[in-house]
Amino acid sequence: MKITNHIIKLTTATTLDFIDVTEKIQRKIKEANIKNGVINIHSMHTTMAVIIQEAEPLLIGDLKKTLEKVAPRTYKYAHDNFKIRTVNMHFDERKNGHSHCKAVFLTPGVFLNIVKSKLQLGEWQRIFAIELDDSRQRKIALQIMGE
Repeated sequence: MKITNHIIKLTTATTLDFIDVTEKIQRKIKEANIKNGVINIHSMHTTMAVIIQEAEPLLIGDLKKTLEKVAPRTYKYAHDNFKIRTVNMHFDERKNGHSHCKAVFLTPGVFLNIVKSKLQLGEWQRIFAIELDDSRQRKIALQIMGE
């Protein structure tokens, strides 16, 4: 069995940016020369999700509205109160309690089959990285295993 690891770097544009990473991942599988196996795909960030969903613009809009209703940016989160918060702080800390709360309802990653050197996806399925915070540099880790 062969195992390869890769990092896909992304620059997100905005909060709730849905980035279709399917083709980038498929290229990594081809480069790894894996015919049959599995791939683990996961975000390296607590405020970015990786999901499988349909790439239909109206649906993406509906999903964004739903996520915003679940954890609105306008709510006052204790995580954003830097006068009382003392853990996991950076000098340029963001107020992103909404992003972490949205992440609870999504997955940080997916595990998929590779069959005949291709991702085994349904007819409309695509792999999306979803920015739950503000625009920034992001990383998605891949581990490809197979023969």
